Amino acid sequence: MGMTAASLVTGNAVVLKPASDTPTVAARVVEMFYEAGIPKDALNFITGPGSSIGDVLVQHPRTRFVAFTGSKEVGLRISELAGKASPGQMWVKRAILEMGGKDAIIVDEEADLEPAVEGVAVSAFGYQGQKCSACSRAVVAEKVYDAFVEKLTTRAKKITVGPSEEPANYMGPVINEAAREKILGYVELGKKEGKLVLGGKRAGGDGYFIEPTILVDVHPQARIAQEEIFGPVLTVLKARDFDHALEIANGTQFGLTGSVYSRNAKKLARAAEEFHVGNLYFNRKCTGAMVGAHPFGGFNMSGTDSKAGGRDYLLLFMQAKAVAEKIV
Repeated sequence: MGMTAASLVTGNAVVLKPASDTPTVAARVVEMFYEAGIPKDALNFITGPGSSIGDVLVQHPRTRFVAFTGSKEVGLRISELAGKASPGQMWVKRAILEMGGKDAIIVDEEADLEPAVEGVAVSAFGYQGQKCSACSRAVVAEKVYDAFVEKLTTRAKKITVGPSEEPANYMGPVINEAAREKILGYVELGKKEGKLVLGGKRAGGDGYFIEPTILVDVHPQARIAQEEIFGPVLTVLKARDFDHALEIANGTQFGLTGSVYSRNAKKLARAAEEFHVGNLYFNRKCTGAMVGAHPFGGFNMSGTDSKAGGRDYLLLFMQAKAVAEKIV
């Protein structure tokens, strides 16, 4: 919705192709745009697999720019295809890419543990962890590590899993069967790379439900601490001190969101300079950027740092033209 609205409001015609798993909600969004008065010639809707339709759309010579949200792998392919001129193409294509994350919340030894536990739990298990901004790594100072793990495990045990239409259920299903099996595969890997203290199995019910899962004592270079899982799986890593915590937090190819819980203002100031993410939060969760208040976009393999939700974002969908006149 955000990419489409930005494209339209800056005067562009749009071909909108949703992910293969979400055509219905995208169709409804298009209907709402039409109801709001957007001409049908300006907004076109097409569905299908990205491996075929997506490549055609990116490579077409009349495509001026591509705005994408999704995985690192697909984003890099789009970047590659957009960088190769097609016969008849008259411009350099622009690619606006919002990709994955392996987001960390640092819990300092001077943190207030109760809000830190709550922030990590909500960031890790909200929307079943199916957010590029979700906390998938908690980096915890060793002085408070054991206490934090105990409190977090107790908190996560209260999370209910089941159909989303039931208000009592905090977590619903993951998107499809393939996602469920991929996530459970990472859990099995995690049992070898760390210690499972909660969850790790399918949850009951007719759907792709997975229990909230916590793995502790994980090495920073373990696969489950490096690769985006995109599910309700949290790894907890131990840091010797704040220097080590920053090193761990920065130690992946991604750089989308991050958070630091600490009551030490000097450490927060250091994090502002040295924690290399596009969206950084202090003493609050690492999800929930608000449009117009906290523009959203990441560094490194998390994308082109296009900062969606801010006024500058609109400039990416336009070209600047300078006009000068000599008065005679």
